[in-house]
Amino acid sequence: MPGRVVVTGVAGFIGSNLAERLLAEGHQVVGIDNLAYGVREQIPGGVDFRELDIRSSELHHSFAGADAVFHLAAKNSILDCQQDPLDTSSINVTGSVNVFAAASRAGVKRVIYAESSALYEGSKVLPPPEHEEHPQSFYSLSKQAERLFADGFERYHGMQMTALRYFCVYGPRQDYRRTVPPVMSAFIIHMLRGSKPTIYGDGSKRRDFVYVDDVNDFHMQCLTDPRTIGKAVNLGSGESHSVREIFDRLRSKLGVNVEPAHKPDLPGEAFETRGDITVARSMGWAPRVSLDTGLERSIEYIREHVLPFLPKATAA
Repeated sequence: MPGRVVVTGVAGFIGSNLAERLLAEGHQVVGIDNLAYGVREQIPGGVDFRELDIRSSELHHSFAGADAVFHLAAKNSILDCQQDPLDTSSINVTGSVNVFAAASRAGVKRVIYAESSALYEGSKVLPPPEHEEHPQSFYSLSKQAERLFADGFERYHGMQMTALRYFCVYGPRQDYRRTVPPVMSAFIIHMLRGSKPTIYGDGSKRRDFVYVDDVNDFHMQCLTDPRTIGKAVNLGSGESHSVREIFDRLRSKLGVNVEPAHKPDLPGEAFETRGDITVARSMGWAPRVSLDTGLERSIEYIREHVLPFLPKATAA
């Protein structure tokens, strides 16, 4: 039954897509974002938007009357987090604790929050199940600290928490403005504009790519399925593809003849990510959008909604 739902990070990639889905299914959506990383224009019409930092002492006012909170706001560029661990802790740890406390103060028991597949950075197990945590970077350490506090709110405040560990989510509104942009959007934009996409390393690193609509299927399930309460859940495709393979598939679909520019490999990244999605599958969830379909949808979105609005300097 539709209710009132709060989404933090509503101007970001996953948050804006989730808000759109919630509205389409009849929910009232309160959106929280300080616009430090998010883009105001991405917030769907119909969202009750509050420009607010998740560390604000006034946050609980925006949670009043809500049935659930999706906490997606974060500092999530691994490179940026490595360069500024203090800010990373302030946003991802202190900010998350403030979200949990605000929900508790407003009487909201149900909180679904974003952890990260980065928690498996140092794992030797592939694909890693949810208990196989080996965080390495400051970003993943901040996400582990977030989970420990979530456990505390579950234990001492009776909160109903669900931790979602996204693998490489892609699709419309993916953030191409980041210091190191996601490969899907970066490759498509450069190819459409006739410039060379950048590959860090030789392109052999492999990633588990999952389309945002599939992730939203599980988001919606969290609102009604009691089996998701108290769980940490991997959300991926269960498959991996090399960065070079993604480049070649996109080049073929776009019919362009371009080779990538190579830069030194980024430090601290796993060679391969591939999610063990057994837990999610046991709850009836499965990814539905194939890689080819997802790439085609991403190309169409960027061609229609991104390319016409890019400044010329972005193509360099």
